[in-house]
Amino acid sequence: MIDFNSIDLFFYNRYTEYLIKELKLSTNTVGKNIQVIKLILNEAVEIGVSKNIAYKSKRFLTVREKSDSINLSKKELQEIETLDLSSDKTLQNVRDLFLIGCYTGLRYSDYSTIKPEYFNNGYLEITQTKTGAPVVIPLHEVIIKILDKNKGLLPKSISIQKNNDYLKDIGKKIDSLKTEFVKSITKEGFNQRTIYQKWELITSHTARRSFATNEFLAGTPTLTIMAITGHKTEKSFLRYIKLTSSEHAKLLKGHWEERKTKAALTVG
Repeated sequence: MIDFNSIDLFFYNRYTEYLIKELKLSTNTVGKNIQVIKLILNEAVEIGVSKNIAYKSKRFLTVREKSDSINLSKKELQEIETLDLSSDKTLQNVRDLFLIGCYTGLRYSDYSTIKPEYFNNGYLEITQTKTGAPVVIPLHEVIIKILDKNKGLLPKSISIQKNNDYLKDIGKKIDSLKTEFVKSITKEGFNQRTIYQKWELITSHTARRSFATNEFLAGTPTLTIMAITGHKTEKSFLRYIKLTSSEHAKLLKGHWEERKTKAALTVG
C-alpha cells in the first residue's frame, strides 16, 4: 500500500521508470504526473496530515522538455482571414472563432464562450475560466470586422474536438501551411522525430500561442502580454512562445535599426 510516508526518492525512481518503460509515456507527460504528486504532497504537509518532505529534494525532479508546438505568423493569419469560406458556414464560424483567439490570447474555454455583454467601449472584459483572473483586452480590428459581419453576435462554438478537426480542414486549404514541420518527442528515453505538414498540427491552442509570439515579435512589452496570457514568470513565458533562429535574428536587427534611427534623430 502506498501512503504519504512511502513516497520518497526510491518511489520516485521506480514510478518514473514504470511511466517511461511500461506505459511508454513522453517526458512531458511523466513530468505532469510528478507535478500532480508534488502538489498533493505539498498540500498534505500544509494541512498537517503528512510530515514527509522527501518530495522537496532536488532529485525529485519534475522533468520536462520544450514542446514542438506550432504558432502561426501574421501573414499566415491574414491568409486564414481572407480565405473564401462563404460556401461552408461551419468552417466560416470555426475560422472566425479561431481568429478571435489569435487576437485576444485567450484559451478556447474562454474565447469560445464570449458574450456580447463582455464588450465595453472597444475592450473585452472577461474573467478567465482556468485562473479566475479578470483580464481586459482591446478589440483588434480583425475582431471588430467579425462582429460587424455577424451584427454584433459571436460565431457559434462547438466541441473542442470537432473544432480542432475543422481547423485542420481549413489549414490544408492554405498552401503556405503545407510546409514540413518536424516534431520531436522523448519516449522510452529515446528521441523520436516525426514529420508533419504544418496544417496537421493546428489546434484551438495554436491561437493563444500565435498571439503571444506575434505580439512579442511586434515589440509589445513582455509584461503586457503576460498580463493577458496569465504567465507568472518571464522565464515561463519565453519558454512558451515559439521563435525560430531567423526570427531572433530579425528581432535583433530591428532593435539595431531602431537604435540607429534614434541616435540619428538625437544628433540632428
